[in-house]
Amino acid sequence: MSSLSHPEPQTFDANTFAAHTLSSPQNLAAILDHTLLKTDATRAQVLQLCHEAASHRFACAMVNPTWVQLAASALQGTGIPVGVVIGFPLGATLSASKRDETARVLKYGAHEVDMVLNIGLLKSATHADYEAVKQDIRGVVELAHGAGAIVKVILETCLLTFEEKLRASELALAAGADFLKTSTGFSTGGATVDDIALLRGVAGTRAGVKASGGVRSLADASAMLHAGATRIGASASVKIVSELSDRQPESSPAPSSGY
Repeated sequence: MSSLSHPEPQTFDANTFAAHTLSSPQNLAAILDHTLLKTDATRAQVLQLCHEAASHRFACAMVNPTWVQLAASALQGTGIPVGVVIGFPLGATLSASKRDETARVLKYGAHEVDMVLNIGLLKSATHADYEAVKQDIRGVVELAHGAGAIVKVILETCLLTFEEKLRASELALAAGADFLKTSTGFSTGGATVDDIALLRGVAGTRAGVKASGGVRSLADASAMLHAGATRIGASASVKIVSELSDRQPESSPAPSSGY
């Protein structure tokens, strides 16, 4: 990578997207990744997550790899995809391990893969390290795209400088990422409005931007959407949609897809 400058901008109208998304509970649910990634999550809790994802028509049910088969079985026939995290939460596993994990969860029914970028390599800041970061992502992307799945790359923005956020975003996009994602929710901080705006500025209309970590209310979700997010990962998805339902109980047209 020879420059940290943004790619030639392509306009993404965050306010229009946010207005559409917030126009009905159904539209809002369609961009929420309903998430259960805590260490002590049980079988019963995963099944409840899947039930809620199907009932509310969330974008996906996001689980740890050990629960992919259970979630895929529970969601079979609902049209709600299973999302899974890879190399989570540190991103420091071997690239071969990330690829193997990806191949296995795809076989078991995952359709969305949220992988953690190798943060230590990124911060090592040599050309070889940047190339290794990109290839780490590309290995997962190639497997996922080959199976018709999408990849969201978790940058863990709370650990990065401004320039590192730009560099990480550029590397992820160059490797074929479908979404830039802020956070694991397991580090020192989560999504911020400033980081969402920064990632959207790099992505333009080429990729989605996912806000994750600390989004617990409708106000939080609205702020992220107006900053440029097109997906939100939250364990409080039901509460967030319920807040909007209380304000606007009448339904609106079904959401459109896109970034």
